[in-house]
Amino acid sequence: MKIDSTDHAILEALQERARISNVELADRVHLSESACLRRVRALEEAGVIAGYSAMVDPVRVGLPSAVFVQLTLQRQDQTDLDAFEEAVQNIPEVMECYLMTGEFDYLLRIVVSDASDYERVHRQHLTRLPGVARVQSSFTLRTVRKANVLPIR
Repeated sequence: MKIDSTDHAILEALQERARISNVELADRVHLSESACLRRVRALEEAGVIAGYSAMVDPVRVGLPSAVFVQLTLQRQDQTDLDAFEEAVQNIPEVMECYLMTGEFDYLLRIVVSDASDYERVHRQHLTRLPGVARVQSSFTLRTVRKANVLPIR
């Protein structure tokens, strides 16, 4: 799908405020309401808009600590990677998981209430993941910048 400047404006507005009404969105991007709705639906159908969600403040729901975990596997063959990736899907505290290049194989962002809660996740989940050889954890001290709006050009 070719994305033009109007689509960019729609995507920017929806990233900033997904619950904006179609009337407000159409006005903001200078389209008729029907044309705006058609474009939003086309962006959804093309998978450019992957979905909508609420941003929940982790501190207010008792998950103020973020931990970045570097995991190294014993082997990196496809079977081991697949088994690890399937198993990590079942750990609710894992918010993100990335296959990496470099010194370790995976980088995870985990949310927990405190160090004791992380110890539980580490003991019950991380060390039991298939093929894990090494786990290295780093607690965040403070979030300096966290963007939710992609810089679409």
